[in-house]
Formats: sequence, structure tokens, C-alpha cells
Amino acid sequence: MPVNLVAPVAADLHPIAGVRIGVAEAGVRKAHRKDLTVFLLDEGASVAGVFTQNRFCAAPVQISREHLSSGQPIRAMVINTGNANAGTGADGLARARSTCIALARQLSVAPEQILPFSTGVIMEPLPNDRIEAGLPAAIADAQPGHWARAAEGIMTTDTLPKAFSAQVQIGGATVSITGISKGAGMIRPNMATMLGFLATDACVAPAVMQQLARELADGSFNRVTIDGDTSTNDSFVVVATNKAAHAPVTSLDSADGQALKAAMLSVSQKLAQAIVRDGEGATKFITVRVEGGKTGEERRKVAYAIAHSPLVKTAFFASDPNLGRILAAVGYAGIDDLDQTGIDLYLDDVHVALQGGRNPAYREEDGQRVMKQSEITVRVLLGRGTAADTVWTCDFSHEYVTINADYRS
Repeated sequence: MPVNLVAPVAADLHPIAGVRIGVAEAGVRKAHRKDLTVFLLDEGASVAGVFTQNRFCAAPVQISREHLSSGQPIRAMVINTGNANAGTGADGLARARSTCIALARQLSVAPEQILPFSTGVIMEPLPNDRIEAGLPAAIADAQPGHWARAAEGIMTTDTLPKAFSAQVQIGGATVSITGISKGAGMIRPNMATMLGFLATDACVAPAVMQQLARELADGSFNRVTIDGDTSTNDSFVVVATNKAAHAPVTSLDSADGQALKAAMLSVSQKLAQAIVRDGEGATKFITVRVEGGKTGEERRKVAYAIAHSPLVKTAFFASDPNLGRILAAVGYAGIDDLDQTGIDLYLDDVHVALQGGRNPAYREEDGQRVMKQSEITVRVLLGRGTAADTVWTCDFSHEYVTINADYRS
């Protein structure tokens, strides 16, 4: 069961002027399942994306990067589940291009104005004939208020759809922000096996869009990990339709830029955290906060060492305060000049380790009490600086193994 996560209410998700979404059942892998989604964007929208750093990236990732760099304005996105179109070589590229061409013809735009996305099983041929046959139904279904349907349409092993929305005042105008995400396993930063789509009707200068997408990803989707695996298909796309009645945001350092980014980051973090809360077999949501590091790199090294450790994660699943595992992870994180006598460790408000050793005031029952909670914060104080960094993760359960052992069945 997801950890403190509920399905979105469609009426709570703000439509975004300039975005229409349609969902269809194309039978990509299984019949009678929402598995094909199209986003139709009005002319004038600004689009940017951040993609997986896995060098073995999928065909749709390669083509989306190519189309975004072509300079052509993006007018639509097409997403299929059930098949990742990864590890498919030249044939996979040809099939993804064919899908873009088919959608472009129906919309009377150029293929380079389409971004394709796929998620599902790797190393199987993309059934693009089924996808292309389903496009008319998806287009016919397109409505501004179909964000909740889209959240369902991009699910794979997710147990719940993931969607969040917000509004903010920018330049005297009310700006809406809505996003969806999917992902439950093969999740780690840069990026995870996840798809994320975030749209706003704010007016954002095209020159700012890539910086905005990168900073949003770095503060959200690149701060989650479930199992340490980096997927072949990760994509996070940000759309600004430029429909709101305010002057364009030309700098993220401006007051309007900061307000817009803060609101979009809040939605992005909820979408990213929802992926962890719905992690395959997850029973606990864990915040790992590392304070007192010299650099961002070393803080993240420590946070991810803890968050990726199977020994740490299984201890959380068992509610076992075997907290030496956390200290061990700090030690092998890769800080060569780390002074262990400067390290403190907390579980929520329980002070476990003091100056590198067991806190004399620590009691096992206090650690046990925290470990039994569904939400836990691990705080590590390195004693080397003043800055902090945060990563979100979950535990490892028996169910994680079962889900992944049966993934293709």
C-alpha cells in the first residue's frame, strides 16, 4: 500500500489554458487499459525537458532531445505505457519516429513538433501500429480537464495515479500549475524510472525554460531514490503556455521568477515524493537530511549512500533500530577526509549518535518507537560546514522482490 498517498480528485486539478489532454486504450500490452495519452499544446507554448543520464537511453528519449533542440515549437506529446521502446536499436528509433509522423499528420504539424515518451518493458519491439491506430481516439478525447485521466493513463506498476495542482499570483494575475508523474520502481536520481509532466499558463521567456526545468528537476525528481537503479526512459517536461495576463518572466532571479519557481517546485516535489510513497512494496517514507557538509556533492554522497543501502532499507522495513548501518553508509559515502568524531545522527527527535559514537542518553526503545512510524526523518550532522541537503526514499520489503520478479508476467 502507498505510504500516506491518496488518488487525486479530478475537480481539484486546475486546467491549464492552452493544454488539452486525451487518453485512449490502444492495447499496447494489455487490452482494456488506459495506455495511450496525448497532450495537445496551443501555438505559442514554451517547452523544456530534462532526461535520464543513463547512457543506454530509450528511443523516445533520443528523439525528444532531438526535437527539443531542433528549434521547432512543440505542439504535442504522445505517451504510451506497456512498452519502453528501449534496447531496440535502429528499429526502435524508426517506430518512435513513425508514431511522431502519424500524430503530426493528424494535427497538421511537423513531426519535429511532437515529443514521444514510452514506459514499460525493455527490449521488446514497440507496437507502434496499435499506438497509431489509437491516436484518433486519444485526440477525440482531449479536454483541458483530463489531468486525472492522464495520471491514470501513464501508470505502470504504480498503485495510484499521481497528480497535484497549485495557483500563485504573478504580476497581479492568478497563474495555475498542474502536473502528473508516474514511477514506482527502478528509481534513483538523474533521473528515476519516471515520467513527469508539469504545465503552467504563466508567461515564461523561452530562454529561461531550460534553466527552470533543470532547477525544478534538481530540487525534486533528482532527490528521490527507491532502489538505486537509473532507468532508460526518465523524462521530465515543463510547459508554459504563456496564456496568463502578466508580463513574461525573463529571469528566475526576479521577484516574479522566484515566486513562480517556488510554486512550481512545490508541485514538483509533491509529484516526486508521491513516486517514493508509491514505491514498489514500500511501507515507509523516509526523509534523509544531511547537514553540515562542506559541499553539495559530499552532502548528496552521504544522503544517497544511506538511501541506497539495502541493509538500511531492510532495517527500516523491519522497524529494527540497527542504526550502525546508517553510520557505516556515511563512512563509505566517499568523503576521504571525513572525521567520524564530528558526526551526529538523529532519528526524528531522537539523538542516536554523538560525536561518532552512541549517545549515552540514547535508549533502544526510543529508536524502536521512531522506526515503527510510517514516516521517518534521518538527520546526519557532518560537522564540516553549514549547508544541508535532502533526499527522499522508502524501505525495502518482501513485496518489492515479488513485484519485480513478476514484472513481465
